[in-house]
Amino acid sequence: MRIVVKIGTSSVTERSGQIRDAAIGDLCDQVAAARSEGHEVIVVSSGAVAGGVGALGLEERPADTLTLQALSAVGQSVLMSRYNGHFARHGLVGGQVLLVPHDFIDRSQYLHARATLVRLLELGCVPVINENDAIASDEIRFGDNDRIAALVAHLVRADVLVLLTDTDGLYTADPSRDPSARLVGVVAADDPLLSVRATSSGTQVGSGGMASKLAAARIASWSGVRTVIASASRPGVLDGAIRGSSGTGTQFLPHDRNLSARKLWIAFAAQATGTVVVDVGARDALTSRHSSLLHAGVLEVRGDFAAGDTVEVAGSDGETFARGMTTVDATRAAAAAGRTSESLPEDVPSELIHRDDLVILAAR
Repeated sequence: MRIVVKIGTSSVTERSGQIRDAAIGDLCDQVAAARSEGHEVIVVSSGAVAGGVGALGLEERPADTLTLQALSAVGQSVLMSRYNGHFARHGLVGGQVLLVPHDFIDRSQYLHARATLVRLLELGCVPVINENDAIASDEIRFGDNDRIAALVAHLVRADVLVLLTDTDGLYTADPSRDPSARLVGVVAADDPLLSVRATSSGTQVGSGGMASKLAAARIASWSGVRTVIASASRPGVLDGAIRGSSGTGTQFLPHDRNLSARKLWIAFAAQATGTVVVDVGARDALTSRHSSLLHAGVLEVRGDFAAGDTVEVAGSDGETFARGMTTVDATRAAAAAGRTSESLPEDVPSELIHRDDLVILAAR
């Protein structure tokens, strides 16, 4: 089996910002055990910024982007040295791979990233992936490694995605506030839980939380990949997740819908910068006939977006049912709303969103 395992910042660093060496050592031991069983394993690891905080002896994590990016450059080498030190005990070699969103939305970059990762696996290496925080801009970045892990799982056609965190999995409520909260063992592909807006990060050193893990689980599910969210501190957690053992966190079953990497990005990873409200006829055409969105079916344009940005598509009832990349900016889209293709200026495409750049999230 091919496994992608992601471990979060809160699991690999101390609150002070120092790298938690024992946690990395334990994960490397489990990766080595999985390798001995014949599995291929890719690690997605957070912790570069926190590692930089510790390496430079800072008392707390800074808030400004430029300093955080500089710290990630320092901390990434610290992080990799720890991984390679522990992998060496098992005769393994880690291979650092830093990714940016462009690697998933550009077809040639996507294929190149896949080829590189597959070749690393063929060479017997353990790829260790992180976002390239040192050069990523606020406008073009993932923001958390959960989504990266899910997109990598799609990229390499993984069998299982394992998201290791500081909780046992997905609960019916916040267990720190509700004593009746129970762990959800299995979530079906079409279960509404995959759309739940869970809480954001509960720590000060990480960028993700349960909400980002649910988003990642949905990406993986729609890629046909089984996902497990579980506690990094649980003994033998990786083996249990691979085997699908009961009690090992929360399992998200794969969907029979398999989206392309580009559409997965549009649906779940890209930041929506606006909303387009459409009439009943347009909604029916999009959901039933898989048509492109024409300007004639647009009732209202909200937000300030540029051509190529991702927007949400909502019905007249306010329900968001799709996402897509626009062909024109918000100003031109608003001016063209409700107009037939024949009445549009020559420089305005007839489609506001082409069907190849549109993802239906929910039908009526």
